[in-house]
Amino acid sequence: MNLLSGVMIGFVLLETANVVALYFFPDSKMANSMGVFKAWEKSKADPDVHDMVRYLVNWVAGTKLIFILLLTVLLARSDVESLTLAGIALVLSISTFFWRLFPLIKKMDRNDQIIPKNYSSILGWMILGMVVIFLAGLLFAIFN
Repeated sequence: MNLLSGVMIGFVLLETANVVALYFFPDSKMANSMGVFKAWEKSKADPDVHDMVRYLVNWVAGTKLIFILLLTVLLARSDVESLTLAGIALVLSISTFFWRLFPLIKKMDRNDQIIPKNYSSILGWMILGMVVIFLAGLLFAIFN
């Protein structure tokens, strides 16, 4: 196993924890679940809105599960070149967080809609860290 494979396995484990939290413990504030959003609790006051929010949460969890399983297949069956291309795809897809999601969660944080305060900064640094670790794994795979 090379460094890039190790990074990908770590990503699979991290995302699996998030999928479990979203499916089974959506009220949790751990593993980037829904409990950090004050609107999650507010949505429970309107069953129609809460059903839609729950649908979207489960949609996200299901989509993440698809990627986890596809990445697991790639890890089990691919050569270094394919894993390198998958790593590039992961860096690009994870980086889109900073295009749409980060500005939105930063706004919600500023408007006191997130618990704990400054959660958006913690999440932003965590995702930036993932991208940097993936880039390091990619550079190691390409130049080693």
